[in-house]
Amino acid sequence: MIYLNFTGLSEEAQNRLLENSKKDVEEKFGDDIRKYVRKNYTCFETMITEEAQRNLYSYTYVFNI
Repeated sequence: MIYLNFTGLSEEAQNRLLENSKKDVEEKFGDDIRKYVRKNYTCFETMITEEAQRNLYSYTYVFNI
C-alpha cells in the first residue's frame, strides 16, 4: 500500500511515485525488457517508463485527508 496525503499530490509527488514504479518494474521485469529491447531495437528507458505508468494502476493507494 502507498500512503498519500491528499494535499501532497503535487508534480513532485507524482514524479516520486513514477520513479518508485520504475524501480519496481526494473527489479521485476528488467531482464525481460532488456531482451525485448535488444530484439526489437527500441529504447530501454522508454519501455521502462511506459511499463512504470501501467504499473502505477496496480498499486493500492490510501489517502489521508
